[in-house]
Amino acid sequence: MKLLTVSLATVLCAVALTSCNSGNTGAATSDKSTSDIVIETIMSRRSVRQYQPVAVGRDTMKTILECGINAPNGQNLQSWEIRVVDSPEFIDGVTEFFVKANPRAAEDPSFKNMFRNAPTVVFIAHDPTYDMSQIDCGLLGENMILSAWSMGIGSCCLGGPVRFMKSPEAADYLKRLGFSEGYELLYCIGFGYPAESPAAKDRDASKVRFID
Repeated sequence: MKLLTVSLATVLCAVALTSCNSGNTGAATSDKSTSDIVIETIMSRRSVRQYQPVAVGRDTMKTILECGINAPNGQNLQSWEIRVVDSPEFIDGVTEFFVKANPRAAEDPSFKNMFRNAPTVVFIAHDPTYDMSQIDCGLLGENMILSAWSMGIGSCCLGGPVRFMKSPEAADYLKRLGFSEGYELLYCIGFGYPAESPAAKDRDASKVRFID
């Protein structure tokens, strides 16, 4: 993590802006040291589920979001909408309804909220009328996750909380997110400063093949 400085987020954004907006078809950079840092960021990133009790600063989140929206996307439709929640009132409020519906969740002594205890949550919705919008939203999220990690900020992609957000119990909170008509909440990402250092899990390389 010592090499993963704030400057990498700027590098990631600059690479995205260059590759998407300038028509440059060559390599974004030939600087090997920068390449090594990007690879280290990707390979060292872990899902975090325990965080320090402080929200990520909004200026920092703006950098993360800028990297996110510069992700590749089909036809430049940008078929996503993003809402950032760092309000304890919102997070604790919807968690209260979640615990009523899922009382066993709160039995875990480390449980703080339904978003894997993250103090900042990014909700991502997609336009279902475009059949590749879910892919675009995935690319968006990965850009955010990697740029966050480069600044020492952990994250975890979350599906379970989204299922609850779509339930009748959480309807008021979903409405408060204010997504445009027709957009559907797809997933969310919890962000925060890690209070744990998860170990890497094995990946099955046999699922990758070169075809001659």
